[in-house]
Amino acid sequence: MTKFTSTILRESDLPTINRVGGAFTTQMVTPKCGAESFLNGFTNIPPSAAIPLHYHNCEESVLIVQGNATVEVDSEQFSASSGDVTWLPAKVPHRFINSSASESLRIFWTYASITATRTLLDSGETGPILAE
Repeated sequence: MTKFTSTILRESDLPTINRVGGAFTTQMVTPKCGAESFLNGFTNIPPSAAIPLHYHNCEESVLIVQGNATVEVDSEQFSASSGDVTWLPAKVPHRFINSSASESLRIFWTYASITATRTLLDSGETGPILAE
């Protein structure tokens, strides 16, 4: 068994994952660096774009790093901007919509499980976050 030690992770050293609607994600803390109980990373959402409506099998917290978002949670919409943090219980449908027509939205997400999954509401498709 490999023993891991604490580390500094640099986004520029990690791969970028292209997502639906032009969004892209960089997974930061994962089991690859030794994480045993949570995952986190960055997602950038282009102007006027949105992440599809979905839910997870665990809690999630999202920090708005840059920009303005409309956060849809269980059919209600809320405004959030830089510095705001969301907390989402498991199995609650949600999505982040970039409210700006000209600036990117940047979020930092944390899942409370290394086996976190995402289920898309429109298709019912479920997959592990780490498989993205």
